[in-house]
Amino acid sequence: MAEDDLQLGFIIRDNLEDAGFEVINCPDGETAWEFYQKKTPDLCILDVNMPYKDGFTVAKKIRQKNDIVPILFLTAKSLEEDKLKGFASGGDDYIVKPFSMKELLSRINVFLRRNKMLIHDTQESYRIGNTVFVPGQLQLINEKETITLTLREKQLLEFFCLHPNKVLKREEILSNVWGKNDFFLGRSMDVFVTKLRKHLGSEPAVTIETIHGVGYRFTTE
Repeated sequence: MAEDDLQLGFIIRDNLEDAGFEVINCPDGETAWEFYQKKTPDLCILDVNMPYKDGFTVAKKIRQKNDIVPILFLTAKSLEEDKLKGFASGGDDYIVKPFSMKELLSRINVFLRRNKMLIHDTQESYRIGNTVFVPGQLQLINEKETITLTLREKQLLEFFCLHPNKVLKREEILSNVWGKNDFFLGRSMDVFVTKLRKHLGSEPAVTIETIHGVGYRFTTE
């Protein structure tokens, strides 16, 4: 965890330790990045505004090394551009100050459960046209290349694969993949759909169709 407000940091650490978590609180972004390189944590909680390196910068550096570890931003800002910047830098979710410890613990447990499911993924593969999707390895494999997906790309594509040729409502996708239906998460989802379209660009028989005002339809022959 990286939180430069010492009092808030102590409160969060004490509550998380009471809930059974081992917590290291770093007072600034530079210290957080140094600690991350020494010992990769199961989850990262980053304050957005910190000395030396802000939360967005730390998240980007973490994502260069690890696409799987969940990153949760703590922010006093509720502006749309700040939330979108957080998702663009690699964050999985955000929580706006002031917040309740019950809400924070709930968010943490959701992400840790999802990572546990990823590690124990039993689905071997899906065939998407001439491409093989291996969820457990975060890979798309075709004749020309092997593409490594981010955790969120994997989760979204797997949800599409489980519901082929079906119109999926935006709120249905968000609730199942992101854990909640939220406007800003919806904007993030659109970005990930664009990325998946690019990854599957070599498959002419595969489309992720935008159903305006409703959601998406993943079509494969």
